[in-house]
Amino acid sequence: MTATQSIPPPARTSPPRRDIVRWQLGSATSGVPQAAAPIAFGLLALPLTGTAESGAALVFAMTAAQVLGSVPLSRLGRRFSPVRYLRALVAVRTAAFAAATGLGAVGAPFAALVAAVVVAGAVSGAAHGYQRLLLNHLVSPGRLPRALGVAATLNEVTFALSPVLASLVGSASPVWAMAMITVLGLGPAVLTPRVPDMRAVPDAAPDAAPDAVPDATPAGGGLPREALVWLCCAAAGSGAVAAVEVGAVSFALAFDLGPGWAFLFASVLCAGSVLGGIRVSVRNRVPSTAAVAGYLAASTAGACATLAGGHLVVTLAGAAVLGFFLPLLGTFYSLALDALAPPHRKAEVFALQRVAGAVGVISVSGLLALLGLRAALIGGATLLLAATCLVALRAALPRFRPLGTEPGPLGG
Repeated sequence: MTATQSIPPPARTSPPRRDIVRWQLGSATSGVPQAAAPIAFGLLALPLTGTAESGAALVFAMTAAQVLGSVPLSRLGRRFSPVRYLRALVAVRTAAFAAATGLGAVGAPFAALVAAVVVAGAVSGAAHGYQRLLLNHLVSPGRLPRALGVAATLNEVTFALSPVLASLVGSASPVWAMAMITVLGLGPAVLTPRVPDMRAVPDAAPDAAPDAVPDATPAGGGLPREALVWLCCAAAGSGAVAAVEVGAVSFALAFDLGPGWAFLFASVLCAGSVLGGIRVSVRNRVPSTAAVAGYLAASTAGACATLAGGHLVVTLAGAAVLGFFLPLLGTFYSLALDALAPPHRKAEVFALQRVAGAVGVISVSGLLALLGLRAALIGGATLLLAATCLVALRAALPRFRPLGTEPGPLGG
């Protein structure tokens, strides 16, 4: 070898497929606590307070803590290795659920139980943000839609099976149901693969992410106003879906089916979501903004079908339509926010997407609790209609480029 020759740099290899599988499984198990909490909390709180409604108070406390803690904890993690920080967040959540399990076992005061679930909720949003950030380093940009579609499908399976498991285990012992949540919720910490080249991104690092969309973010590194559009849409979609999920018992009673048939409405919604997730995985395409407006319009029609009632089949069809478009829209929002966020704020904006969904759920659940099922359905349909109009307007603006045609990872 002469002095003028140089050794070429090693080619960057793709992460092993097993790492992507581990991420998918970790993402699926991460949703177990949220999916099983309404039933598990209700069973755990019943002997302590004498009312199962106290479980709803625990769910509200956990969700409110998630809304308040997501952004501060996401920002705190910028100085650390993202993988280690994710594992630390999951460890804190696991310890909090373990404490709640122990407190329930010894019959501790209800306030202590609230404190434990508040800690668990506070770290959940940031954990979701860093877990989604990790996927950017495991999958090439062109395969992100498929990976997110698979994740959405597994997430729906988690949300369908976790309440069933919580009911079965909780019927024998509420404490064992909480123990199940604690163990399964530890999945992301155990399954998250190592990513040696993934480092903390400092605040002033505009060149740290070569996959960012050119000119997609302001010079100051803040979030563009475009991100607010998709966050509002995420809140609207989650609110409309929550009207069906949270109001499942009310639906059953409205059709003279009895409370035990509540699972029918939630199951149809989940089945539609699974089919929608499969469609995203198979197509592996980023839709145009005009197509997203169409998805929202179809979701609005589904919400109106559930509102119209009159016949059980119509209501179930509306729930299925809502479920089908949920992963299509959720995947698009995630990709859009990924393209719009500065490198050092990607985890934060992914956490904000989770917060937006939680805000939608809280809003519609509040309508259900205060004014009844019909008000919740009207609220969910109205939010979706507003989101549809907003996205249709954005798609019609001449200066707005649909996400699927932008340069960079999503348009490539």
